Amino acid sequence: MIYNFNDHNSLANKFVSELRDVNVQNDRMRFRRNLERLGEVMAYEISKTINYTSKDIETPMGIAKIDLPDQKVVLATILRAGMPLHQGLLNYFDGADNAFVSAYRRHHKDGTFEIKMEYISSPKLDNSILIVADPMLATGASMDISIKGLLEMGTPAELHVVTAIASSYGLNYIKRLYPQAHIWMGALDEELTAKSYIVPGLGDAGDLSYGSKMQD
Repeated sequence: MIYNFNDHNSLANKFVSELRDVNVQNDRMRFRRNLERLGEVMAYEISKTINYTSKDIETPMGIAKIDLPDQKVVLATILRAGMPLHQGLLNYFDGADNAFVSAYRRHHKDGTFEIKMEYISSPKLDNSILIVADPMLATGASMDISIKGLLEMGTPAELHVVTAIASSYGLNYIKRLYPQAHIWMGALDEELTAKSYIVPGLGDAGDLSYGSKMQD
């Protein structure tokens, strides 16, 4: 299943527009909060797709039957840019386990790059709902190496990919490699530059959230 929030008018449009806006981007706290709010909206929509079981809840006046989620949820993100989006998901899936992937682009002088993964911290994933968040799905290479590493921790019942902005190239790449994945995006952009940046995109989500990173 592919869900593009830009196809349906909602408050998510406002969050994405402010993430893109160069004037609003000057406020790092606002940028992080907009990623977080987008994660919250996506968590709510994802929650509609998982299994529920009816349970008896004792109130001061009696017993109420309420359907509650009954599947283990694991939220995974790629450090560092994914943290605000991850926090938004965690605000709603507040009982979820968490996994973290340290991966980054190593750029070469000829303009090419490779994805390096340093480590993964993750619980067992067997029979869980695995939700992997990264604000930008450009080439899909970072998401691919992260999912591959996570799947070594077990076989989830469902795989969800969450991103603020995806390129058509990255979307198709992940769809081809992981046809079982549910992909949730704030918007879909067609263009990818020679250096693998999404256009119009929003820039570097990690730098906009936390400041410029150290250069090699």
